[in-house]
Amino acid sequence: MEPSGTNSPAWELLLPSAAAPARRRGRQFQEALREAVRSGRLAAGTRLPPSRELAMDLGVSRGLVTEAYEQLTAEGYLRSGRGSGTWVGDSARAAVPEVAREAGDPAPRSPDALVSFRPGTPDLSLFPRAAWGAAHKSVLNTLEHHALGYPDPRGLPQLRIALAELLARRRGVVADPGRIVVCSGVAQAMTLLGFVLREEGQRTVGTEDPGSPEHSALFAAAGLKAVPLPLDDEGLAVGPLTASGVRTVQTTPAHHFPTGIGYSAARRTELLDWARSVDGLIIEDDYDGDFRYDRAPVGALQGLDPEHVAYTGSVSKSLAPGLRLGWLLAPARLTEAVAVRKRTLDLGHPVLDQALFAELITGGDYDRQLRRCQRAYRERRDTLVSALAEHFPGTEVSGIAAGLHIIARLPERYGPEAGFLRRAERAGVAVRPLTDYGSARPQDGAVRLVLGYAHLTPAQIVRGVRLLAGSD
Repeated sequence: MEPSGTNSPAWELLLPSAAAPARRRGRQFQEALREAVRSGRLAAGTRLPPSRELAMDLGVSRGLVTEAYEQLTAEGYLRSGRGSGTWVGDSARAAVPEVAREAGDPAPRSPDALVSFRPGTPDLSLFPRAAWGAAHKSVLNTLEHHALGYPDPRGLPQLRIALAELLARRRGVVADPGRIVVCSGVAQAMTLLGFVLREEGQRTVGTEDPGSPEHSALFAAAGLKAVPLPLDDEGLAVGPLTASGVRTVQTTPAHHFPTGIGYSAARRTELLDWARSVDGLIIEDDYDGDFRYDRAPVGALQGLDPEHVAYTGSVSKSLAPGLRLGWLLAPARLTEAVAVRKRTLDLGHPVLDQALFAELITGGDYDRQLRRCQRAYRERRDTLVSALAEHFPGTEVSGIAAGLHIIARLPERYGPEAGFLRRAERAGVAVRPLTDYGSARPQDGAVRLVLGYAHLTPAQIVRGVRLLAGSD
């Protein structure tokens, strides 16, 4: 939270033109303050200076500042309370996600885009601030002093116990608290596994193609070469996997990124048979497995063979990626080596964050958060599918009804892809084509887009599609 006061350079940007008439100066100040909140220069939770103090420092009338505070409070940009001052509110945060990441998507949002469909960012305004604050108070009142020392590198015992129950109940995972390692997100889980596998003598690891480009970089950082492996309509193709000679492969079986397919039951069985035949390992990235909109989510692959599947997950899609909080459930033979490597990397995950998350799980707030996100994201997916059908007739949406993104195949008349992307950029809409995520190139002239929707309101989604279609 930024302190109040006018010594921040952000306040200088609010200064209206001295040459403008008084009424115009008031509008300029309001517009500048509104934009500072929208853009994130004034972050949610920032306390604004008293109107008299800010007016003196900017050389404007106190009435101009007071009127702006009142107007933006009425609009929801600011909030105020008797005797507590004026603060930047939370309402505008969802409209300005700074970074879009989907299963490791490293591409930043275009700063000039009016609407960004880049995949990966959840709706950060849904973060359960009240529940998090209550849990913080409860934890500080109850956490024993010795728990604040150097932690078990596997994680706080109460969180690992809570996670074991949660993952078994919601994802069908075979979860022993002793085999859970709390990590800084799935990225660290992948890196930890990479280091351990390298120490075992492995030099290669299979990755999905198409897939998240970040996985290859994470394994490379651990000294492993990524071997891209193709998918078909049922999931990772077992023939090329077997021929590659790798003994470890990374997968997203519940909801593949980016194609959106769910691995078929037959393919899941074939992958497990492969792992057993080579005494290999399947790394399961369950990045958004909780969000399925047409039926109950399919259980995790790990539940079928916990000794040949390493399960990873995080709160990046359900709470916020900035928490850097995830977990790794490794086979028994790898657990100790992973914990040792975790200790050498960072001496363990922050204790207070772990205790807070454990409190959310055991108190039922995390389940309520998942239900809240489920309702919001399902509505937004439905809105996007309907808007595409209206403004791009003939569009095919592929993949299962799940997660935070869809694959949209636009008819060939909207191509070629390069031309469509240039038109989208001119229209102020940020999109990513499916070709950004893999080596294969389609043989037809259709445009295939990976469209993220969770961070956008239904109105923003409709506007973005209209802009793409040139009708807004």
